[in-house]
Amino acid sequence: MSRILALDYGLKRTGIAVTDPLQIIATGLTTIESPKLIAFLKDYFKKEEVELILIGEPKNWDDSDTHATPLVRQITEKIKKEFPAIPLKMVDERFTSKMASRAMIDMGLKKKQRQNKALVDEIAATIMLQEYLQNR
Repeated sequence: MSRILALDYGLKRTGIAVTDPLQIIATGLTTIESPKLIAFLKDYFKKEEVELILIGEPKNWDDSDTHATPLVRQITEKIKKEFPAIPLKMVDERFTSKMASRAMIDMGLKKKQRQNKALVDEIAATIMLQEYLQNR
């Protein structure tokens, strides 16, 4: 089997998580600067077989778009053009950043470690991916 990759895309950083080849466990992969995302994906797809890309869709509580929604739609279109053979699916990311912060507290990370936005983004992508695996 091949992997599923999840992206928590933001203007500055993108958190990335991936499944194991059997698609049982979601693991944080890395956080990269968002302008470098396409180059990172090209390199990653040369090394690993990915059958699906998930990208978090930012929404408000009332299902309306947030300020970040147009950015996510733009990068979604770029990814679809660049990698047409890999399906892309948008998933709700409403609670993932808050859940990531809570998970960091539960893991006993110090306040300084919890302020690491890159780690929050990576954990948010992991939570999004794990929820997808549980709900499919």
